[in-house]
Amino acid sequence: MSEWVGRTASEIAAAVKTGEVTAREVVAAHLKRIKELDGELGAFVTVRTTKALAEAEQVDARPDRAELPLAGVPVAIKDNVPVAGEPMRLGSLATDDSPQPADHPVVARLRAAGAVVVGLTNLPELGIYPFTDNAFGVTRNPWDTSRTAGGSSGGAAAAVAAGLVPLAHGNDGAGSIRIPAANCGLFGIKPGPGVVPSELGRDDWGGMAENGPLATTVADAALALSVMAGDPALAEPPEPGRLRIALSVRPPAPGMPIHRELAAAVRTAGRELVRLGHDVRRDDPDYPLWTGPKVLSRWLAYPAAEAEPLLADPLLESRTRKHARAGRVARRIWPPRDGGPHNDRERFRRAVEPLFDRRDVLIMPTLARQAPPARAGGEGSWLRSMLSATTYAPMTAAWNLAGYPAASIPMGVSSAGLPIGVQLVAAPGGEALILGLAAQLEKAHPWRRLAPGYTP
Repeated sequence: MSEWVGRTASEIAAAVKTGEVTAREVVAAHLKRIKELDGELGAFVTVRTTKALAEAEQVDARPDRAELPLAGVPVAIKDNVPVAGEPMRLGSLATDDSPQPADHPVVARLRAAGAVVVGLTNLPELGIYPFTDNAFGVTRNPWDTSRTAGGSSGGAAAAVAAGLVPLAHGNDGAGSIRIPAANCGLFGIKPGPGVVPSELGRDDWGGMAENGPLATTVADAALALSVMAGDPALAEPPEPGRLRIALSVRPPAPGMPIHRELAAAVRTAGRELVRLGHDVRRDDPDYPLWTGPKVLSRWLAYPAAEAEPLLADPLLESRTRKHARAGRVARRIWPPRDGGPHNDRERFRRAVEPLFDRRDVLIMPTLARQAPPARAGGEGSWLRSMLSATTYAPMTAAWNLAGYPAASIPMGVSSAGLPIGVQLVAAPGGEALILGLAAQLEKAHPWRRLAPGYTP
């Protein structure tokens, strides 16, 4: 196995820049690892072996190679944004299999920075669920292959946690970066609106969906986010001074119990932050009573709009059809309010802003329970899929509604041997603050970068 498999993106880029290793060597080694291991994980739906090697050679020949932030770094792209020359299937056999004519802006920025796209990763059909299974296969968690990697960026998380790539693109409309990051022991960050080009589906799930990275280190995620955002300053966030941090284990909606080990991890993080010199206080956001129903109605309504053009195709999953029907009902009963001064986002922000006036960062659980089993057809029915999703992953979507940046950072391992993530949330514009604080936590409480059994 090549010495470059399992290395960080930052290490690989530095070596390719100086000529210590070629981009082609690095990419070839990762393609070999994908071929050997992805059969048991199901992370990829497309592997671009020939094209990726040719593109790596182009990176080696670039006259500006020494200045490329991601020189020769193999990356995976979630299969719901366009990659030129490849179909974009969105986890569904009902979608068009024609090659896309051009790259999504995020893909174009990654390539311009020297990254090489080695493949496209799996997601649940239309990105609906927090577990990844569809007609292309089931994506499994490298920490325990009987469990899901999460979703909807499940393939991305599995690929990074198993060392198939050092860095992956994901996107997050209700937690789809943070949920699989927590399941797979990674750092993943969802930026706020306007930081990274979104251009996801019809309307970015009503403005809730954002593109972002998953990585094994905060430094790699910061580097990738800086490229995606076109903002080099994000690559080296300043170390924060003494921060006022709110610690909360309260769910956004009542009746959602949080597993004791996941709540305990938040308190562990709080103690680490106190040792780092921060002012940590128990302080809960004032979630309106309508938060849960409003988030649920959006989770139903926006995918319903995405599914509408595909309903005539018999290859669309039955589970997705039922979700779309429920979404049409939800839109009639409780339609999303996206315009005007009293839109849902502004109303929710007004409710939670007082916390962020008192505190700089909120730390809370990423998940309420640990990863469910990985199985074809998810939970076996639409209703069971909905119940599983809402009981295991109800902690993230409120911050998509708010449009606040949020990240999941590893914080220990459970008694079941699965990683635990805690969530960091900041007010708009707080991406660098989250990255700086996460880097402090990473140094104080380091985590295993790759899943057990997957360290080269």
